[in-house]
Amino acid sequence: MSRVMSLRLKDEQVDRLQRLARRLGRSPSEAAALLIEESLRQREYPFIEFRDSPAGRQAYLQGTRVAVWHVAAIAHDFEDNAARSGAHLEIPEVQVTAALAYASAYPSEIQTAIDDNEWVADHLLPLTPGFETVTVHAAAS
Repeated sequence: MSRVMSLRLKDEQVDRLQRLARRLGRSPSEAAALLIEESLRQREYPFIEFRDSPAGRQAYLQGTRVAVWHVAAIAHDFEDNAARSGAHLEIPEVQVTAALAYASAYPSEIQTAIDDNEWVADHLLPLTPGFETVTVHAAAS
């Protein structure tokens, strides 16, 4: 369910919102709702921020180039062990834990990103001459 809410914005804010909406291919109302949702999520989940990517807006770990879906996929390979996943990604365990908390709260968003990434990997080879896939297996400890 959704509800209509009235906001008072300065002219400059309206202009900026309209520019953003055009860039995102959304209405100003949709763009405002997206910005509010992302801001609320960032306040609720430490170390999470949203960025534009070739695949659209995505949750990333602050101060890194690592998307949350990537952390979740790596953690799955390490049986959700945050310490081992963090060591593999060379990021602090606390950031892995934060990413996994976000992934747990928004599982369909994260799974969709993982599925999209796997589709690209599966279909890139025939489209890209000289493309090589490298698989790294975790060493047993």
